[in-house]
Amino acid sequence: MSEISVTLPDGSSRHVPAGTPVRDVAAAISPRLAAASLAAVVNGRPVDLSYPIETNADIRLITDRDPEALHIYRHSTAHLMAAAVTALFPNAQCGIGPALDEGFYYDFIVERPFVPEDLDAIEAKMRELAQADLPYERQLWPRDEAKAFFASRGEPLKVQLIDEKTAGGSDVSCYTIKDKDTFVDFCLGPHVPSTGRLKAFKLLSTSNAYWKGDAKNAPMQRIYGTAFFNDKELKSYLTRIEEAKQRDHRKLGRELGLFMFHPWAPGAAFWLGRGTTLYNTLANYMREVLFPAGYTEVKTPLIFNKALWETSGHWQHYRQNMFLVESEHEAMGVKAMNCPGHMLVFGSEVRSYRDLPLRLHEQTPLHRNEASGVLSGLTRVRQFSQDDAHCFVREDQIASEVEALIRLVQRVYRDFGLEYTAKLSTRPGEFLGEIATWDRAEASLKQGLDQARQPYAINEGDGAFYGPKIDFDVTDALGRKWQCATIQLDYQMPQRFGLKYIGADNAEHQPVVIHRAIFGSFERFIAMIVEHYAGAFPLWLAPVQVTVLPIADRHLDYARETLIRLEAAGLRATVDDRQEKIGFKIREAQLQKIPYMLVVGDREAAEGTVSVRLRSGGDQGGRPVDAFITAALEEARSRASGPVEVSQG
Repeated sequence: MSEISVTLPDGSSRHVPAGTPVRDVAAAISPRLAAASLAAVVNGRPVDLSYPIETNADIRLITDRDPEALHIYRHSTAHLMAAAVTALFPNAQCGIGPALDEGFYYDFIVERPFVPEDLDAIEAKMRELAQADLPYERQLWPRDEAKAFFASRGEPLKVQLIDEKTAGGSDVSCYTIKDKDTFVDFCLGPHVPSTGRLKAFKLLSTSNAYWKGDAKNAPMQRIYGTAFFNDKELKSYLTRIEEAKQRDHRKLGRELGLFMFHPWAPGAAFWLGRGTTLYNTLANYMREVLFPAGYTEVKTPLIFNKALWETSGHWQHYRQNMFLVESEHEAMGVKAMNCPGHMLVFGSEVRSYRDLPLRLHEQTPLHRNEASGVLSGLTRVRQFSQDDAHCFVREDQIASEVEALIRLVQRVYRDFGLEYTAKLSTRPGEFLGEIATWDRAEASLKQGLDQARQPYAINEGDGAFYGPKIDFDVTDALGRKWQCATIQLDYQMPQRFGLKYIGADNAEHQPVVIHRAIFGSFERFIAMIVEHYAGAFPLWLAPVQVTVLPIADRHLDYARETLIRLEAAGLRATVDDRQEKIGFKIREAQLQKIPYMLVVGDREAAEGTVSVRLRSGGDQGGRPVDAFITAALEEARSRASGPVEVSQG
């Protein structure tokens, strides 16, 4: 048998017989390494430990310390779950079961929806299969044989996937657990060596789904689960998602009276009194940030003739996501984004190079026809507004404008106490325009990032088809990432609308437009901050900042006098005038997460003071009303994350 050379990551090499499985190479290096290995990368390709090495190769063994290990581990656990489901529900049809950032899911066609007791039984079966330490084995089947096999088992979805994912004449990669009678799936892998490697997993929930996410296709049941390398990590994650449930913006939105939904208006929030106050506070805050930075707020129509959308390209590429109406036999589209309307504003008059940058800001509602199955609270809606803006610039202004935009992003996220990271997405495989233009655009974005001293990662090939972009991911209190701010360069839309400005040379030139948002959509940003703060907003954001709590009815007049003084100073305040005990009123205010409670009784009325309490239960003692107002206003003005010291003055 001929020998081949295997080169390891440290540059050392070993000679082994051709056809040696990866696991034998691992064992020759170290039995401990072999026991820890889950899979390997051979000549850049992820493979199982059973993979035979036939030619000289570079090899890297994957253990739980490697970044791709958890994905393999979770994908293998998804297969384990599917094996348990098909054992307990023999008529189930398997769909797909990918790994996710925080776990995995698998879709099934079953005779009835899964119930919680089913999840308990499936998880118990998974543990039984794991304890049996059954091998995962990759098998290559002739394509026609594989299709015939799955067809004979009543699994047409697998036949469809084989047709779509493989070419005629090629072999098909299938994975078994123990054997094809126990479980088999059409899959590229790789997987862990055996079910015994899977120790820490938990099934979390079920939901309705559709084959390929299309409501026109077969309805399915999706099971979500998660898996970690050890119980400690799993328990930590389960604690975190339990905390996330308590912070869920849908739950807190109801409890705090912020917003509601109704089936007659799917995907559109009803903003209640306190929610509208929060919404307007954010909208006005953004205006305070943007107007001094040279922005002009505009309002453009909500419905446009299809000619606008044809010019922008959305009619050809985005029409299925738009709400369409007809007026006097003319096809119209409800506005799904602001940029085409802003192109018309720019083109409505002759522009000079001295007019640039021209920064147009808009907060009017947008509508997108999202599928009903993906609507979710405020994070996926059909009606929303953005802190949207389009900056029209000369090409030589791109870097300085991007720097200014990044500094705005930094300022806004600092005011909210949010941590964030930035990534620069470069030219994708399919793009419009010239490579030289893209190179200049990417260089300008890098220059702006560097000038703003903003650290960033390169997200290779993930730019929009019309230009590169910078995206900002915000990390909330639970460590979850939310994609919020975006800065996108666009050479194409000004060209489609024929936009021009007169340069210093008296010739016409085409501007570049920068699409940008900082919050993203108000709806999604509010969902994020509700969960980030767990509804306990800092004073400047709280819909109700102060509540006055009279101890008895005889203190109502003084409570109302105090309320008038608070409101005159600009604080959002209420009086709890219900005939309830003061302890009940305090608990209610704490549940409503109101930052300050001012208790007033005989002594406070006589002395012109208030007894200050924090929502966390902390008693701050008596204070003159004016001293409290001064401190509260300073806390709100500074956008402090917590109370400032209240003066005794």
